[in-house]
Amino acid sequence: MTSKPTLLAWACMLALGSSVTAWSQPVPIQSGSTPPADAIAIPSGSKELAVKNLPRIVEDIMKRSHVPGVAVAVVVDGKMVFAQGYGKRELGKDAPVDAQTVFQIASISKSLSATVAAMEVSKGKVAWSDPVVRYLPDFKLSNAYVSAQATIGDFFAHRSGLPGTAGDDLEDLGFTRADVIRRLRILPLDAFRTSYHYANFSTTIGAEAVAAAAGRPWEGLADDMLFKPLGMKATSYRYSDYTARENRAALHVYQKGNFLPLGQRDADQQAPAGGVSSNVIDLAQWLTLLLADGQYQGKQLVASAALLPALSPQAFSARAHNLDSRSGFYGYGFNVNTELGGRPSMGHSGAFLLGAGTSFKIVPSAGIGIVVLTNGAPIGAAESITAEFIDTALYGKPSRDWFAAYNGAMMGFFQPQADLSAQSKPADPAPAKPLRQYAGRFDNAYFGSAEIKEENGALALVLGPKGMRFPLRHWTGDTFAFAPAGEAELVDSLASIAFTFDREEARSFTIKFYDDSGLGQWSKK
Repeated sequence: MTSKPTLLAWACMLALGSSVTAWSQPVPIQSGSTPPADAIAIPSGSKELAVKNLPRIVEDIMKRSHVPGVAVAVVVDGKMVFAQGYGKRELGKDAPVDAQTVFQIASISKSLSATVAAMEVSKGKVAWSDPVVRYLPDFKLSNAYVSAQATIGDFFAHRSGLPGTAGDDLEDLGFTRADVIRRLRILPLDAFRTSYHYANFSTTIGAEAVAAAAGRPWEGLADDMLFKPLGMKATSYRYSDYTARENRAALHVYQKGNFLPLGQRDADQQAPAGGVSSNVIDLAQWLTLLLADGQYQGKQLVASAALLPALSPQAFSARAHNLDSRSGFYGYGFNVNTELGGRPSMGHSGAFLLGAGTSFKIVPSAGIGIVVLTNGAPIGAAESITAEFIDTALYGKPSRDWFAAYNGAMMGFFQPQADLSAQSKPADPAPAKPLRQYAGRFDNAYFGSAEIKEENGALALVLGPKGMRFPLRHWTGDTFAFAPAGEAELVDSLASIAFTFDREEARSFTIKFYDDSGLGQWSKK
């Protein structure tokens, strides 16, 4: 499933809720506050102007995007100076978003996970350069050398060679975290440490190694190492904690230009990569920690030497396509870039097609950070609020129409993904064989066994450990069509399943939607 867009994966608002807004005297940052020598100087009063303009920025983006709800928090010079909610937790209901509203934050989870890992590095429990097999001795990939050498850092930086979105297809079919990680050993690998492929289960592998080194489950480790010390009482890696919150934002899918509260997303199986739920007040405490180079309320909770690698380039996430372009970089769980004025920045986006779009960014040399959470599928709202605020704080005004840029870039996520989606059914299809000839049990080392059943004059495909059922409809000849599981289903994707025969019995079938790595064929033994 390497070529298909997946949003949990992607690193994108107006009744007023309660708010927390204040401007305080700057508190000196302990380290990291010196800008690059050639960085453009920050105009006097621009940070205050950015905070003052933020409600207008949010209102404008909400009006243009129609996203149902948004919450924003800002940290400036060591203090949270803004925290406010806008819009509705769920369309059709009156409850407003406020600063305490809990959202599913999707892939911002990766940056939180990297922070937890850095804390364990600070304690000497692990090192970024430790091989994962030191702590997960049964872990394997398809290349023995990579299996032995791939480090915690390699997986947090998406440079192990695993294909993009590796394992997401298995999660969509109901496999557990342990099952997914075990089956990744079957996938072919790209170049070790010189390729970059963003994958949720890459982060999850790195986090599982850290948890194993600590001798406890990841979710509890994060609670004790990060969330409790920072007073992040509304933050959790557990989906059950999110659903237990009364003040929580519902997910809203985006269909035909409208947001609709239709979906739920339980991301527990890849929780370190996308399973966190939180509110902006909690996340502002985390931004304060990052901007202070690991200090919080006078205590060094993360050693600078452990945190710096996470916030520094470790892999090319987007190589420059010509001499006039800049490359994009990824650290350990953070996107790392250079702002127009020359200051390094770090951040991440998060998204579920089922209905979440989130973003955060910090500029340590300017002492500023912002987090934006929305309860709508990713159409660029969160990222454009973040970008316009950062531009205003650094330069006194936005450098471009950010919503137009992000919205245009993200519309591709809402295009059908599977091979038959853009095709019309043949007007004169070749006839199918008797349906009983397609029925039977078929095996696949990566996806597991499948069953083709004849039921009430039609065929059904049964896949995954939970026996997910997919009705098949005839397309032409021995090819049928079905709607695959996961985010692809939301954008009206239609996938082919093509059978091959030995005399009067189907011996195998291939699903192109699952065949990006050459593993999409099931066969009878």
